[in-house]
Amino acid sequence: MRWDVTTRQEAIRLFDLGFGHKAVGAQLGCPLGTVRKWLYTFKVGGKEALLMREQRSYSQELKIAAVQDFLNEGVSKPEIMEKYGIRSISPLESWIGLYREGGPGALAPKPRGRRRRREPLVFESREEELLARIQELELELAIQKRINALADGSEHKRHDR
Repeated sequence: MRWDVTTRQEAIRLFDLGFGHKAVGAQLGCPLGTVRKWLYTFKVGGKEALLMREQRSYSQELKIAAVQDFLNEGVSKPEIMEKYGIRSISPLESWIGLYREGGPGALAPKPRGRRRRREPLVFESREEELLARIQELELELAIQKRINALADGSEHKRHDR
């Protein structure tokens, strides 16, 4: 859920007064996790960073460097956010998880937009085309037989009761 600007401004005011994330969360009725992330952002980037609403994209190299600083060098998350200009802790935590699961390749940019249609298969001969169609129909028949067997099994169970 996105919180409106007035809620964030009130959080900034309370942070300036020295309140922690628990007190601010209780005062504003916001989840503690959200307010904790706001506090990170506020400490690292100041008021402006917390009030900015547009999304920012980061290069794969920056993501990898930030994650390696955290994992290999033991640099804290707020220090990394400040060093690399990362506005929120959420993407950093996401990158760390992705990196641990899939390595640097997991941080590569994802393709955007619709996937391209598959080109229709082109067969060298009519015989190849017919063999492919036979395999497709045999697969459909095997699936239908499994469905029927499962349905028959459930029918027998109902009648046995």
